[in-house]
Amino acid sequence: MVSGIYFYWNGKASEVLYASFRMLVQLLAMGYALVAIFANPAPALSLVIVSIMLAIAAWIAIRPVKHHKGLLIPATLALGGSVLLHLLLSLILVLNVESWFAPDIVIPLAGMYLANSMNAISLSVERYFAELNHNTSTTEAKQLAFKAAMIPQINGLLAVGLVALPGMMTGQILSGVSPLIAVRYQIMIMTMILGTTGLASALMLTFISHQRFTGAEYSK
Repeated sequence: MVSGIYFYWNGKASEVLYASFRMLVQLLAMGYALVAIFANPAPALSLVIVSIMLAIAAWIAIRPVKHHKGLLIPATLALGGSVLLHLLLSLILVLNVESWFAPDIVIPLAGMYLANSMNAISLSVERYFAELNHNTSTTEAKQLAFKAAMIPQINGLLAVGLVALPGMMTGQILSGVSPLIAVRYQIMIMTMILGTTGLASALMLTFISHQRFTGAEYSK
């Protein structure tokens, strides 16, 4: 149905079909890979996996504004700094895990934090350049872009428990975990996602607004 709407309004549905196909292949491949990784945990392997995830997330984050040059490094730094901080907070202060590199913990958490932060960066950067194109000042463009990037997160916090049960909580309940335990984990996840998306967006906007302010503008 979505492909049909996409075709009717945009003239082609290839992007939706391609994204769906990639989702299927990537999830199947990841499932088999995780079985092997979980069976042989190692710090180096966990670092490599998370680094690859970071590089891919940064590349996808700037896809809506790929005609602007020089955004990949700022996106990587913003994602990496934000996600690393919140991973450490989750693993050490909240979960108090014995092995920080445990792949069955660090990889799923990194994936959730990176995915949400990636989307926030996409929204913030796209809005930032759109505002600049309308002759908005750099400071105001940055503020409006940050606010736009945080809309999905704020909406999610307002709706959770009333409109929808988050995916992680639903999965735990379906697997037989007590709803009260599932709620505790979900509170941690949503709090950390709010933090990592906000920090990643703020860092990214700071980086690119500084580049523009110093005269090193990104070319189209």
